[in-house]
Amino acid sequence: MVTYDQFTAHCQAVLERLAQACQASGRSPSSVRLLPVTKTHPFEAAEFAHRFGLGSVGENRVQEALLKRPQSPTALRWELIGHLQSNKAKQALQAFDVLQSVDSAELAARLGRIATELGLNREVYVQVNSGDDPAKFGCDLAEAPAVLEALLPHRSLKVVGLMAIAPLSDDPAVARRTFAELRRCRDGLETRFGIKLPELSMGMSGDLELAVAEGSTCVRVGSALYGARPAQ
Repeated sequence: MVTYDQFTAHCQAVLERLAQACQASGRSPSSVRLLPVTKTHPFEAAEFAHRFGLGSVGENRVQEALLKRPQSPTALRWELIGHLQSNKAKQALQAFDVLQSVDSAELAARLGRIATELGLNREVYVQVNSGDDPAKFGCDLAEAPAVLEALLPHRSLKVVGLMAIAPLSDDPAVARRTFAELRRCRDGLETRFGIKLPELSMGMSGDLELAVAEGSTCVRVGSALYGARPAQ
């Protein structure tokens, strides 16, 4: 893995990219947070993020977070950004402070019930496949209202926004369209349900500028900070 000095240089470079993207869009850099993605890297990756002053890290797998979190700074927040199987709902609620990948009404109801039973309060995002990519998880745009409706009755779950992953494509228009669709979906849900959903988690190392232009408030960055992921 990279050294801490290398990580610091990488963070500064990514934050500069974010600042420039915000300036181009007439936004404040403080309106977009950087979420380091530590999947497949050792627990020191999370410690680097905390030492640099970043408040959260993102992980894709429940089991990986369960192994790493006890070794990392207690003040660090852990966010699930990978697909969540319903049979791991309890473990996910115990391992993570934020669940960005709630993609079905059934999963929403299960998480709400278990969180209430455990006396836990968690922030959640609805993951939407706004790029209509068969290779990506997330509910369809048309299903997003049902997922949100299933989450809202559960006081243990605070719905803060939506998340999407753009399809892999050499055409930047594909990512931009994906992000614009997610923003429009969010705006429609706010109007329909009379609530605020301030967070849009979209954009990664290769497309964060496009995501910022379309309103992202959280970019999930792994390789640009930590280098290539170790072979699994």
